[in-house]
Formats: sequence, structure tokens, C-alpha cells
Amino acid sequence: MSELPQLDPVIHAQARLRVTVALAGLRAGDQITFPRLQQLLDMTAGNLSTHLRKLEDAEYVEITKAYEHRTPVTLVRLTTAGRAAFESYTKALHQLLDATGGD
Repeated sequence: MSELPQLDPVIHAQARLRVTVALAGLRAGDQITFPRLQQLLDMTAGNLSTHLRKLEDAEYVEITKAYEHRTPVTLVRLTTAGRAAFESYTKALHQLLDATGGD
């Protein structure tokens, strides 16, 4: 039996996986506001911030602070590296499921 693939521990945590899936659903380069992402995932601001920081430290997400009509806005997007990491993660997950007989 070949060696089982490793799952990226940065993405694998449930909350970070949910964040990554939501961001991967956007077109490459598109951004979402922090409040919209928070609402979409039904997470507290503190919890979402903590997980975004881990993803940002891994360079999987980029967080941009901007102003819209004098109001501060926080924008979040999946980086190219984050998108590639997510694709690798899903590929490894499929290989793992195939190896264990899951469909």
C-alpha cells in the first residue's frame, strides 16, 4: 500500500477549512468584506479573526484595510498560494478517501 497523503494542518482545522472553502468559491482575485464573511460562516468576529490570522501567516489569505465613503472596510481574499494549497488539500483528501475505500 502506498503512503497516505498528508492533509495541510493550516487548512484542516474545521473553522479554517470553512473559511478557505468560502473564499475558494470566489473568483480568483475577488474579495469579500469581513462582515459578509462573518455572516456567511456564522462565526464571531474574534473567532474569524483568529483563524484568518493563521491563514494570513501561512500566506493563504490577504487582508486589506481600506475606506469606502470614509468608513473603514476590511477585505479578505484567497491568495494564489492559498488557492493552490486548497487544491492540493482537496486532492489529498480525495486520495485519502480512495485509499480507505470511501466514495
